[in-house]
Amino acid sequence: MTNPTRVTFGQRDASFAEDLKRRVSEYFETRNLSQRANKAMYVKALSILGFTAGVYGLLLSGHFNAWGMLGLAVLMGVAIAGIGFCIGHDGVHGSYSDDARVNGVVGLAFDLIGANSYMWRITHNVLHHTYTNIQGMDEDLTVSPQLRLSPHSEWKGYHRFQHLYAFVAYSLTTVFWVFAKDYKYFFQKDLGPYKGKKHAGGEWARLLAMKAVYYGWTLVIPWLVLDVTWWQFVVGQLAMHMTAGFILGIVFQLAHVVENAEFPVPDTDGKVEDAWMVHQLRTTANFARKNRLLSWYVGGLNFQVEHHLFPKVCSIHYPALSEIVKATAEEHGLPYIEAKTFRSAVASHYRMLKRLGRPPAVDAIPEQPKPDMAVAA
Repeated sequence: MTNPTRVTFGQRDASFAEDLKRRVSEYFETRNLSQRANKAMYVKALSILGFTAGVYGLLLSGHFNAWGMLGLAVLMGVAIAGIGFCIGHDGVHGSYSDDARVNGVVGLAFDLIGANSYMWRITHNVLHHTYTNIQGMDEDLTVSPQLRLSPHSEWKGYHRFQHLYAFVAYSLTTVFWVFAKDYKYFFQKDLGPYKGKKHAGGEWARLLAMKAVYYGWTLVIPWLVLDVTWWQFVVGQLAMHMTAGFILGIVFQLAHVVENAEFPVPDTDGKVEDAWMVHQLRTTANFARKNRLLSWYVGGLNFQVEHHLFPKVCSIHYPALSEIVKATAEEHGLPYIEAKTFRSAVASHYRMLKRLGRPPAVDAIPEQPKPDMAVAA
């Protein structure tokens, strides 16, 4: 398959976007609500930061046995993933505030946990959100050559086993991210439609400075303060990274690499017939919308349909908007893909990994939708 260098979207079912935008605007206007973060969102952010600081302080105290320290390392992984979900992600999307400076400060939470927020804006905000599930444009489909996440990606023999090792690979997400991924993208000349991409000197400086801050609080300070052996230190680091990596990796994969989600192929002119908002409906899935605790922790990322349609609306509003989006999609005869539970979403992703791991000729055989991945239309 030849990767496109430019992709445009058509106007098919464009009336859906018109109706949906009007209804969402009415929702906020009639209730006199801001589309940005509210008090509950800031309380959540402070709670997660406070939890992280508390666990970090307990770790540095050294007043626990080996098993206790290991447990605290796991909790640090949970906390770091929470910062990414609930603070950094909304910040880099500009959904915390109408003031760009506030969003910039909040977005630095990403840099604080080792991920470069500037590069995330390019690869995630622009490439992934604009060209969702389009091979050669969506960088999220190329997270690793060991994983085949699109039916249009090159197939390798070892992909037939990816459903067995993918979840282990996800646990290494943050290790790769903080030590290699950002540097790789900064040196990479081509990023999706960007050819010969160059980055300002200030962004290079911030990359190195914030990486140093991250390495300082996660590696240097603990090593200097704690009285542990080198192997205990390594085990603790792995426990933290594998916990955070697994949580982040699996949550993001459940949004697009599941049954019933589509992987559109632009025509020879690089055009997708669907209007952009319709394209998002066809390529994105929700899960566990009614699970309040999960929704709180993952920052509304189980409402990926709403997030892709309205990325600048704060995630705190997604549960309410989801009812509007689903009803409008049904009225227009368009899909609204969702798994009722987290468990069923993981099962669907597992089956999709297995399917994508087959040789392309086999993968081309159509399969019936599974009952636990509903498509409302």
